[in-house]
Amino acid sequence: MTRIIAIANQKGGVGKTTTAINLSHALARLGRKVLLIDMDPQGNAGRGVGIDINIQENTIYEILSKRLTPTQAITTTGFDGLDVIPANLRLAQFEAEHNGTFSPFLTLKKALAHLPKNHYDYIIVDCPPSLGLLCLNALVAADSVLIPVQCEYFAMEAVAAIISTVARVQHDMNPRLTIEGFLLTMYDQRTTLGTEIQSQVRKTFKENTFLTVVPRNQSISESQGRQEPVTTFRPTSQGASAYFALAREVIDHNEKR
Repeated sequence: MTRIIAIANQKGGVGKTTTAINLSHALARLGRKVLLIDMDPQGNAGRGVGIDINIQENTIYEILSKRLTPTQAITTTGFDGLDVIPANLRLAQFEAEHNGTFSPFLTLKKALAHLPKNHYDYIIVDCPPSLGLLCLNALVAADSVLIPVQCEYFAMEAVAAIISTVARVQHDMNPRLTIEGFLLTMYDQRTTLGTEIQSQVRKTFKENTFLTVVPRNQSISESQGRQEPVTTFRPTSQGASAYFALAREVIDHNEKR
């Protein structure tokens, strides 16, 4: 059965899109069929799997605007088992166009209902760094939300905001939504702050925190410049190893269900 996982945190620069790209590719490398959906007008998730978003006419915007079905906008990547529905700056129009319309938060959920049943094992949705209409659409459509937590100052304030939003979505629009897990990112074991944040998150959220920790890793930065996942750019690096470990944890969660 297809599992839809939104990757969300309203704080920018926490490794959200990096996680969406590399988790998607790692799951595909582990034999799962994956669809990556970019819900961020910056379009970096599509870029990160080698798509030139500037020439894309079939994007998530056309789906949300009901000009296309999801199947019509799916783009095949150069990676086996991984497809993508990209985004570009046209997506920024969606919020303005649908402000005040009836049930605007259900748009993505209704669209995804038209995908072939169980064609994908996982649908990974990269959310924008905000808690606006686009992010809420993703949370309403999702089965669970994965929350990246940067090992830096103000991490817990951002976590509190996304948890509050998740609780509101659970109560008002999507009671089945669960927290897939909190993922510690950009961890530097040499710093006291990184160690303190990791300890605080694990103490607060216990079993909801992934065992995997994504380190600060030069290979991740270099792979972004190459517009490919670190899991294929440098598959034996610490960064790639972390995302393969994360993918195995996600698969294990799903199988236990």
